[in-house]
Amino acid sequence: MESVSSEEFRQACGRFATGVTVASVTDETGAAHGLTVSSFTSVSLDPPLILICLGHEVTMIEAFRRARHFGINILREEDRNISNRFATKGLDRFDGVAWRPGQTGAPVFDCALTILECETHQRITAGDHDLLIGRVVRTRIEDGAPLVHYASRYRRLASD
Repeated sequence: MESVSSEEFRQACGRFATGVTVASVTDETGAAHGLTVSSFTSVSLDPPLILICLGHEVTMIEAFRRARHFGINILREEDRNISNRFATKGLDRFDGVAWRPGQTGAPVFDCALTILECETHQRITAGDHDLLIGRVVRTRIEDGAPLVHYASRYRRLASD
C-alpha cells in the first residue's frame, strides 16, 4: 500500500484533541531548556511511566538525550502565551516565565496545572523522532482547566 504524505498525516493526527505541555530539562552547564510538546501520554501505572516524542530537528534534543531527569509542565487554559513562547525558536523561552528547579533539578513552572518530574527510563528512536519514556518521581497537581489543542488551534473544554 502507498503511504500517506507527512502533511496528510499531520492533519489526521491534528484531529485528536490533546493537552499542551512544556517539556523541560537542564543541560550539563545548568542551563534550562524547554519546548512545547503535545505528543505526551501516560504509559504505565506500575511503575508510573509517561512518554513524550521529540523530533530529531529539535535544537535541544541532545540535552534531553543526556539528561537523567526532565520535567513535564501541563499548561492551564490561560497559558497560551507560554505554549506559543516555548514553540518559538530564537528567543530566551524562560524569560518572563516564573519557574524554579524542581526536586530533580528539572525546570518546573509555578503556573502549571500539573507538573511531573521524571527520571529518564528509556529512549527509543522511531522514524524522525526520539520517544523519551520517563518514570514519574514527583508530581504537583492543581485545580483548573487544561490548555487544549485541536486542528491546529487552541480550544476550550465545554462546561458541564
